[in-house]
Formats: sequence, C-alpha cells, structure tokens
Amino acid sequence: MLRLRAICPFSWRMFQFRPFSFEPLISQMTKSTDEEQIFDLIEKNKAILTEEQVGCAFSMLWQFQRQKISLLKNVEYIREHPQFLTLQDLATTKMEFMNDTTLVNVLYITQQFGIKAHDPLIEALVTEAWRRLERFDISVLSKFSSCLVDQHLYFSPLMGEIADIVNRNLESIQDLRSLSVLMVNISSLISQRFQEQLVNKTELLFDTIDPSQVNTARRIVQFLRNIKYSYYPLLERCNQVFLSNMNHLDLDFISKILSLYHSLQFYNFQFFLMAKKRLTEMIPLFDHPANFVKLLVALGPLAGPQEKDRLKSTILLMSEELTSQQALAVMEAMEEMESRNSHLIKKIASILCKHLDNYKPVELLRITQTLIFLHFQSKDFFVKLRELLLSYLKVSVVPSEIALLVCALSMLPSPHLDEARISQIEAVLPQCDLSDLNDFATSVLRCIQYDHTYLDSTPGKQLKLLQKLDYHGRQRLQKCNDLNLLWKEVKSLKGDWFAHSLLEETVVTLQRLMDEINYMNIAGIASFISRSNYLSTSLLDRIASVVIQQIEKIHPFAILGVILPFCALNYDPPQRDEFFGTCIQHLNSHLSKLDPIMLVFLGSSLATIEYFPENLLKAIFNIKFLAKLDSQLELLCSSLNMKVQFRLMELNRAVCLECPEYQIPWFHERFCQQYNKGFECILDKRKNPLPYGSHNLTLGKLPKIHSESNTQIAGSRLPPGAEKIALEFLDSRAFCRNTPHLKGKSAMKKRHLEILGYHVIQIPHFEWNSMALSTKGARMDYLRERIFGAGKSDRCFY
Repeated sequence: MLRLRAICPFSWRMFQFRPFSFEPLISQMTKSTDEEQIFDLIEKNKAILTEEQVGCAFSMLWQFQRQKISLLKNVEYIREHPQFLTLQDLATTKMEFMNDTTLVNVLYITQQFGIKAHDPLIEALVTEAWRRLERFDISVLSKFSSCLVDQHLYFSPLMGEIADIVNRNLESIQDLRSLSVLMVNISSLISQRFQEQLVNKTELLFDTIDPSQVNTARRIVQFLRNIKYSYYPLLERCNQVFLSNMNHLDLDFISKILSLYHSLQFYNFQFFLMAKKRLTEMIPLFDHPANFVKLLVALGPLAGPQEKDRLKSTILLMSEELTSQQALAVMEAMEEMESRNSHLIKKIASILCKHLDNYKPVELLRITQTLIFLHFQSKDFFVKLRELLLSYLKVSVVPSEIALLVCALSMLPSPHLDEARISQIEAVLPQCDLSDLNDFATSVLRCIQYDHTYLDSTPGKQLKLLQKLDYHGRQRLQKCNDLNLLWKEVKSLKGDWFAHSLLEETVVTLQRLMDEINYMNIAGIASFISRSNYLSTSLLDRIASVVIQQIEKIHPFAILGVILPFCALNYDPPQRDEFFGTCIQHLNSHLSKLDPIMLVFLGSSLATIEYFPENLLKAIFNIKFLAKLDSQLELLCSSLNMKVQFRLMELNRAVCLECPEYQIPWFHERFCQQYNKGFECILDKRKNPLPYGSHNLTLGKLPKIHSESNTQIAGSRLPPGAEKIALEFLDSRAFCRNTPHLKGKSAMKKRHLEILGYHVIQIPHFEWNSMALSTKGARMDYLRERIFGAGKSDRCFY
C-alpha cells in the first residue's frame, strides 16, 4: 500500500478529495436533517455535482420545506440563499442530461420556491420539457401540466398539446391518480365529447385506486365542477371515499369539498352531517384568523345556534387582525348563516371599507350583494363604494365586467345611469351573452323603477336601452344552433326582464333544438320548464319520450327534476302511465340511496298528479325516516327548512285524503294552523246561506275517513240537503304563464276539497279582472250565478 502511494502520489491525492461515486453523495443528502446540511454539500461539491445529484438536492430541500409550519418565511430564506442560486446555475447547465422525471421535478420545485415564470431557469426548463413532451409518461406529463397551471397557462398552445396527447393515449392510460391531475388541468380546453370520454374512463378505473386516495377523488369532483357536469354516479363514488376517510380529513380538504359540492348542487346530507361533526371538533384548535375564518366559512352554514354563537363571538375578537380577503369571506359566511348580528356586521363592514380600494370589481359586487342582504346601512360607505364602482366602470371594456359593475351600482341606494354609462352599455351589447344581457336589463329596470318612484320620471334613453337589450337577446337566441351551449346561458337566468321579453323566444329555441335533449341534459331542461311556468307540450312530450327510451342512463337523483314540470304544470303526456310508471320503477330500487328531503319532494310532487307509490310512502312515513329528516332539517336555512316541512304536510294530507287504505295518520294539524285561510259558505237545500259556524272544515284539520271509501266524511254534520261551498279566487300563480291551464297545486287543492264534501268554485283572475266584470254590480251577479246557479240572481250573500 505504501509502495502504491509512493508511485502514484498525484493520483492518490485526487482520489482523496473526490467522492468514490455519486451514490455516496446522494446518500449523504438523503440522510441530511436540515437545509443547511444540503447547502454545505452543494458548496463543497459544486464542481463535481451530477444531474442526478442536482435533482436530489432540489428534492431534499422541498421535502424539508413541506415539514415547516411557517412556509412563507422559510421559502424566502431558501430562495435567497447563495447555495440555492448555485443550485439553479447547476440545473441550467445540466438540464439536458437530466431524465424526464428529474427535469420536471426540478421545474416543479423551483416554482414552489417562488421562482417567477420569466426567470431564465424556468423558461429553459419549460422549453426543454416541451421538446420532450411526446415521450413523457403519464405521471411526468401530469406533473408538467401542473407546472403550467402554476404559471396560469390554462389556454396555452402547450397545454393544448398535452390535451391532445391525453386524447390520443386515453385508451392505454391506467393510472387514475395521474389522469385525474391532467383532467383538472386540461378541463378548460376540451370538447364535450372528450369530457364524456374522460368521465367514462374515470368510471372504468375508479375501482383500481386505493380507498384512501382522497386527493384523487377530490380532483375527480373538481373536474366535474370545472366542466359543470353533476354526474351523480361518479359523485356518489367519490363521496363514499370521503365518508370512509372523514376522520383523517383536515379543514382545508373539507372546506374544498363543501365548496365543490355547492357549485355542483350535489347535496349529500350524510357528508354534511359528518363534516359538521368533524368541523365542530376543530373549533377549539384554531386561534389564528386565517384558519378560523376558513372554519367559519365551512361550518357556519351547517352549524346549530350554539355553534354559530361561538363562531361569531370568536371572530369578533379576531376582527382587528383580519385581512381584506378574510373580512370578505366572513361577511359572505354571515349571509350564508342568515346572521343579523348588527355589531359584528358593522365591525366587518368597517374593515371592508378600510380595504375597499384593494378589491377587484367582482369582489365589489359580492360586497354590495352581501351588505344589501344583511340590511347594512351606511351613507358614507355606500358613497365611497359608488365612487369606486364608477371609477372601475369608466375604464372597463370587458362586457361581463361592465355588466357586474352596473349591477352593483343599481343595487345601491338611489340608482341612476347617466348618458355616458348608457352609451357604454350600448357599445358592448353585440358582444354580450344572455347572462350579461339579463344583468344589464335587471339593472336598468331598477334604475327606471327608482326614477319613476322618486323622481316621477322615466328617462327615454333607458327605455330605448331596454328595447335594444330585447333585440340583442332575441338575436342571440335565434342564431343559437347548439342545445348545450344554449343551456349554459339560460339555466341561471331569472327575473322580470327574461320572463317578459325572452322566455317565449327561449322556449321556441328549445323546441327547435329539442332533438338534442338526452339523458345528460334532460333534468336541467325539465327543471327550467318547471321554473318558468311555461307549458310547452311538445317539449314535455319529448322529455317523456327520452325518459322512456333512456331510463337506464338517467340517475335516480335526476328523476325529481324530470317529473317536476309534469307535476307542477299539471300536464299528462300521451304515454302518461308508461312515463310515470317507468320513473317510479326506476326509483324503487334506489330508495335507500336517496336523502329524506329528496324523498319528501318526490312524494309531494307525485301526489300532485294522483300518484302514490306504496314503496315510496312506506319509506317516508315511518319513525326512523322522520327522525333522520329532522336531523337534516337542522342543516338547512330557515326558508328551505319551512319549505320541506310544508311539502311533508301536503304529502301527509294528500295520502290521508286520497289513500286512506294506507292508514297513515294525520300529524300536521298544529303545523298548518297558519294556513287555515279560506272563503267558504254553507247553503241549505233551498240554496239559502246558513250561518257560518261549526260546520266548516278546512284543509288544516282533517276528519277521520272511513277506509272503505275516501269520499265518506265522518264528523261533518250538516242539515239534510245542505251543501258546503268553497270559493277560491285564483291569481296568475295558479295558471301556466302562457295559457289559462290550471297548475298542479290548484288542481290538487280542488280535488281535496271535493273529497272533504265541498262544492268548489274557482274564480280565475282573468275572468274576475275582465272588462265584463268591471263594475261592482257585474261582479255581484257573477258571484250569485257561480254560487247559487243560473236564475238565482235575486239571492243575497255576505
């Protein structure tokens, strides 16, 4: 050994000062306990570091970073460290020798450390990755797509190439975790057909993932939200993953899922109940505003009275520490919670006012909407808000932004549009979609109403603007030739302008495109028809036909939306029995999967058209179901809570009256006492009125009914030959919007009163308000004839 050292002194010296190979150095890096050890290794070995060692150094630095509590502070320290700069230089020189995984990993980590997209290293890494794009495997491709998303390159040609690669190789992809990342990242670029292919592929691969992979399930839900597709089979499977892992989910994850479910209008009360329990347990854990605000936003709408008080009192103590975004989140959460805590509202509003100049236009609209809902009043605040909105509006050129700014201005006290703003609106009308046009029209109508009420004038320019809005709305509808594109624009439209100016044209367009109605869009189209109160028999017939042909593809959750227009508008399609029979049969095998609230709405809707499925009624009218329903009602806002209870009462009443053989008890007498309002009278056998007394019987207090006949009323004692008369005045809400066709609820009420022994006289508003009945005398004659019959006009009544 000594002889060898004497012969080769130079070689021995070199051998002493360089590592035996790159493995020992990588081993030293992986055994390091902090960033400083990594930086020491970089400094000592920078002249000989290989591309693998450079990649390992980046990975270890990021691994240490993820373990930190104070992320931002440590990121700045790492980013500005001299050896991190050295590491970046090494990455620049060695990137072409890196393998694909190392290359993309280095790009990802440098971005996580806050290196800007225009940095030469980032640009070089992206360029090199783009050059290799076609050879990336699915996991590397998914990570690279996430790097592009971090740079906000959602619509870039590069992201388009990634989407194309996924499309070409979709059949061979077997890694759902990586695919789910790609699905989210390319969702803004893909066609509807490609969306459907991705959904189908996800269903095929879903069972291949471990049940604990909650992030994969979350990304699937996020993808569905991005493409605005509430695909229930996948949502249910993802939801099951979340439920089975609820004890391991943190605040951020639960908050994200609640937000996604809200966007998709997917309401799974088992998830809500478990999330409420989990979040309630977290209340004592958070004393920092950032986390506590997130907890308030997530838990507030679900919480009970005591939890809400705890949340509000705690956030009040933290209010001075809130940032502008946190204050906005708190105010919107208070709206969701239907809070009327004036002290907290004023406190949060003062923080909003302090930061008002920092908010974007869309945030100013949200602030305006929330404060108006919470009945906040402050002249100084609204003056400042109006000035800021106007300053944004004067320089805005984007139609959607102009629409939301005008909308916010119109909601403030004393709304007014000057000529300059009207001209600005007119200039962008050709570029507006139906949603923008609707926002403009709603805003203009508010201004017209204010001018007419308080200034006793209606400016002609505003009326001309409304006419132009009508014209552009009709033009957009007439040019539309794709049902799904039309549906995206009209599904959220509401308000007086749309109903009076565009609804009929919208229905005509739907009729023109109704061959495109299928199992994917049928529930949405049907719900739109029921909301609009517009009876289109051709559209409803088409919906019924699609249901019969494609029922196996329609999810049970969608059945309520499908049958709703038929029930609400009191319409029987030509295949009535086959249509409703198909829907009910499809529901029967899935009753256990449906939430109690949905079952109540289903039962109530079917009862409107005289359908009483025995399996559905047995599922609803039992102690276990009602207890579960009560627990879910606690999660609802007060208005929806009352609506559900009222629907259950209606169903209970309908079953008692129309299906006494089911022997379901009447248990809503106390609840519906407030609804016992009617106009009834009793005539003796000579058609003379009897004194109003104990003979009356309202729909709030039902008699016992013999099970062998649903028309025999026990306990209703009348003089021999006497007749009970129920007189009901029907306003426009009792009829379809476009035709004097009686809607389902009014028809059911008439049916129930007749079962109770009344002779029902319904007086339509269009008869009562007609020119023929314009005088008091004519109306008295009309009532005498309707009540006492022809030739009895000499009788009097009170």
